[in-house]
Amino acid sequence: MQLRDYQKNAVDAAIRYFRKSRKPACLVLPTGAGKSLVIAELARQAKGRVLVLAHVRELCQQNHDKFVTLRASQLSTEPAQEEDRIELDQSFGIYSAGLERRDIDKKLIFASIQSISRHLQEFSKPISLILIDECHRLSDDQNSQYQTTLAHFKSLNPELKVLGLTATPYRLESGWAYRKHHKGFYRTDELRPFEECVYEVNLRTLVDAGYLSEPILEDAPLAQYDFSKLGREYSTTEVNQLLVRHKRVTQSICEQVIARRMREGRKGVMLFAATVDHAREICSYLPNGQVGLILGETNGDERERIISAFMRQELTYLVNVAVLTTGFDATHVDFIALLRPTDSVALFQQMIGRGLRLHPGKENCLIIDYAGNGYDLYSPEIGEKKPNSESSIVSVPCPVCEFNNQFWGIADEEGRVIEHYGRRCQAETDEKIRCSYRFRFKECKACGVENDIAARKCHSCQHAIVDPDEELKNALRLKDGLVLRVTEMKFEQEKEKLVIVYMDEEGQSLKERFDFSNLKQLTLFNQQFSRRLAQGRRPLELTAVEQAIALKPHLPTPDFVMARKQKIAQSRKTYFRIEARIFDYQGNYRLGNALI
Repeated sequence: MQLRDYQKNAVDAAIRYFRKSRKPACLVLPTGAGKSLVIAELARQAKGRVLVLAHVRELCQQNHDKFVTLRASQLSTEPAQEEDRIELDQSFGIYSAGLERRDIDKKLIFASIQSISRHLQEFSKPISLILIDECHRLSDDQNSQYQTTLAHFKSLNPELKVLGLTATPYRLESGWAYRKHHKGFYRTDELRPFEECVYEVNLRTLVDAGYLSEPILEDAPLAQYDFSKLGREYSTTEVNQLLVRHKRVTQSICEQVIARRMREGRKGVMLFAATVDHAREICSYLPNGQVGLILGETNGDERERIISAFMRQELTYLVNVAVLTTGFDATHVDFIALLRPTDSVALFQQMIGRGLRLHPGKENCLIIDYAGNGYDLYSPEIGEKKPNSESSIVSVPCPVCEFNNQFWGIADEEGRVIEHYGRRCQAETDEKIRCSYRFRFKECKACGVENDIAARKCHSCQHAIVDPDEELKNALRLKDGLVLRVTEMKFEQEKEKLVIVYMDEEGQSLKERFDFSNLKQLTLFNQQFSRRLAQGRRPLELTAVEQAIALKPHLPTPDFVMARKQKIAQSRKTYFRIEARIFDYQGNYRLGNALI
């Protein structure tokens, strides 16, 4: 057994990184790329005691078995001393209640996080390296199983090194698992469980090199579900109610799957269902005696029996509900049917990954998405929820460093970016510092520095930044105040003055004037509007009213404007003077034209 070139590169990259840093790092390898072999080689080369963590017993067993196979292969081709044979037999073990083993004092231990986190008091000897499989599951919660386990072993060894491995380094709830990438760009400003991704190889590279089966992704040929009416946070009950109205669709889909499998001679079919009831309904339409069903409630022995029968190809169809997305290897799978919706590209990739491993006689893996998820399998992940159905991944150059950022956005038919949802440039400068340019920002009123739109304190002077919800709440309390929920903005010219008219959904309006011959007012306009031209892609310093009017389609409209009533000197008349504008609002108040 020989490591592939990219597996060796991953191992070498991790070793180089830990020679200069003790901060946690991760490796990103696609599903089917052989993370278990990388883990085995890292464990072999590591000095000191090593702990390999996994979230399910199947992965724990799989990583253990790969290590045994790799070491046996290496010892069979290398001149081996007797102590090497003894080391192979005695120096490693398993700590997993599900596998009925509790080895503690071995040099290398493969453990399930559930088992070890409950019995940390049994481990008093220091560990030098912890390897975490499927490390995107690591959360920021300091009371979580992973974090309490890491804290325990760091207390035994402050120099502990932690390396994670995953195919999908992002989660919808928390975003990216790491802060920066070895190619010189940042994923986030926030602290993450892993400081750096030290090596990554993408799916297209491995498919083109022949290391993975080619995925043939097809739209549903005839029948498919319409899950568009489900909200972002949908319940099982809502899905079941929708599916009740699609019984004929489910039956038609199953008939298509059967016909396609027989016509093309597909050997192993995996079907991903939306709910337990849905999974059972799917099974009822598949051939008797040829289908296995795996649910979360399926006990261990029954699960093992069904999976073993499927892997021996005694069963042709395997139906599951959110169970067999990681830690399941049936290399003969060459047909995947997705009958469930997901907002997560990561989960989508995990499901597809079940069919990408090589197998004798297998030419490719057919994937049919009956749920209309619509993801590009080879597309990079943004690490955030897709803002809307029209969004795709767009390239947005930074106007300062010219780095091509990858953000969610909307492009026209010719690929020109109409809108994007990025906040800050992801690039790393030559000085190994994060590029400071922000496409969207909140300005600190104390020092004028730009901050992230969700910031609560200025990153420069630490001055508190007013919460926009608090700002709106205070403005709404004022008897002489007016808050306009802006839906439209118009520009008019009065000689050297630009008149901006803000309107809400009920037709109410407010006006403000910027005198472009007044340096102070011109500077304010440029700070508020021109800096945000084309969502920050083309910031300009405007000097003439005519320029502003010409660029009106590309200038931002504030989400809210707040004004106070003022008296005109020596008159009983009053007017509203705009005191603040809120751009890129994220909060609890409704935006203009949004549903109530």
